[in-house]
Amino acid sequence: MAMLVQIVLRLIEDALRWLVLLARSDGSVRAENLVLRRQLAMFVERGIQPRRVDPATRVSLAVLTRLFDWRNAVVVLKPATIVRWHRAGWRLLWRKKSRPGRPPIPGELCLLIRRMGQENPLWGEERIANELLLKLGVRVSPRTVRKYLPKRPPGQPRGDQRWSTFLRNHAKAILACDFFVTVTATFRLLYVFVVIEHNSRRLMHVNVTAHPSAAWTLQQMREVVAHTDEHRYLIHDRDSIFARHLDDSMRALGLAVLRSPFRSPKANAICERVIGTIRRECLEWMIPLSEAHLRSILHEWVAHYNGRRPHSALCPGVPGPPRGSARRPKAESRHRWMPGVFVGARPVLGGLHHEYSVVPTTSSL
Repeated sequence: MAMLVQIVLRLIEDALRWLVLLARSDGSVRAENLVLRRQLAMFVERGIQPRRVDPATRVSLAVLTRLFDWRNAVVVLKPATIVRWHRAGWRLLWRKKSRPGRPPIPGELCLLIRRMGQENPLWGEERIANELLLKLGVRVSPRTVRKYLPKRPPGQPRGDQRWSTFLRNHAKAILACDFFVTVTATFRLLYVFVVIEHNSRRLMHVNVTAHPSAAWTLQQMREVVAHTDEHRYLIHDRDSIFARHLDDSMRALGLAVLRSPFRSPKANAICERVIGTIRRECLEWMIPLSEAHLRSILHEWVAHYNGRRPHSALCPGVPGPPRGSARRPKAESRHRWMPGVFVGARPVLGGLHHEYSVVPTTSSL
C-alpha cells in the first residue's frame, strides 16, 4: 500500500510539472532540455553509476516515454529496459481486464444473503437462491450464495439453534413460575408465588401465602391452566417445594416440566427479572401490614403491570391492554399531540406510579 501511494504521488508530481511546461514557451523548454542533456553527458563521461530505480520512478518513466520518441533521450537506462517496463504494464492492464470468473454481485445483495443465512439457519444455499428468485426476482447461483453465507464455527452442525432461539420459537407455549420472600411490618415472612407467560410478558397469576406447600402450589397452577390449552411448557427451579408429584400433576394437565440447572437463575431469567421488577417498583417502597394488605398491593400493581406499564422487551408494548381501551390518536408532529385533548394521569398505589392517557377536552368538562 505504501508503494502504491508513492507511485500515485510521483505520477501527480509529474503531471503538475507537465502542466507547468505547457505554460512555458517552446524556446525555454528546448533550452532547459539542452542544459539537462549537457549535465547528463558529464555524468556519463565520468562513469558515475546511477542508483537502482525504485518502482515509482519505473512507472513514471514508463508513462512519460509513451508521449515522445524516447530512444535518443534515455541515456542511463537501456532501451530494452524501457520496453520491458512497457510490456509489464500492458500485461497488468490486460490481466485486470481479463479476470476470469463471474463479476461480483452488488454489495447490498451480499448483505441480504448474509442476513437471510443468519435469520434462517435451516436454509441452505439452494433455498436462499430460490427465495431470491421467486420473491425478489433476483437470479443468483446457489454456488454464489454459498460463497457469501456466514461461515459456521467448526464442530457446529448446520441449523443448530441457541437456547434463546428455542425460547423465542416456543414463547407462546412457555410458562415460568417461582417464589420470592417479603417481610411485613411485624417481621412476618410471606411467600409470593409468581407465574409469567414468556411471549406476552403477562403476569398470569400472583398469590401470597405464609405456609407454602406443594399442594398449595399445585392448586395455583390449576387456576392458571384450567381454562386454556395454549401452554405446553412450565419452567421452574429445583426448589424442594416443587415436589415430584407436583410435576406429575403438571404433566397430567398437559404441561412438560423443564427444571432449571442448579444455581442457574439465568435459565429462568424472565421470571427472575419480573421478581426484581416487583421488588424495585413496588415492594421496596411500601411496607405491607398483613397478608391481606400485601395481596391487595400486588393485585393493584399487577393490573398496572399487565395493562398500562410499557415493556422494552415488547419493542415497547403492553402485555395485556384492557379491553375497550381507546386507541392512541396519531399526532401530526413527533413532539405535539392532537389538538383538543389533554393528558390525564391516574395514580397507582397512592401515587407511587401514574398512568397517563390522552383524554378529549369535552369529556373532561
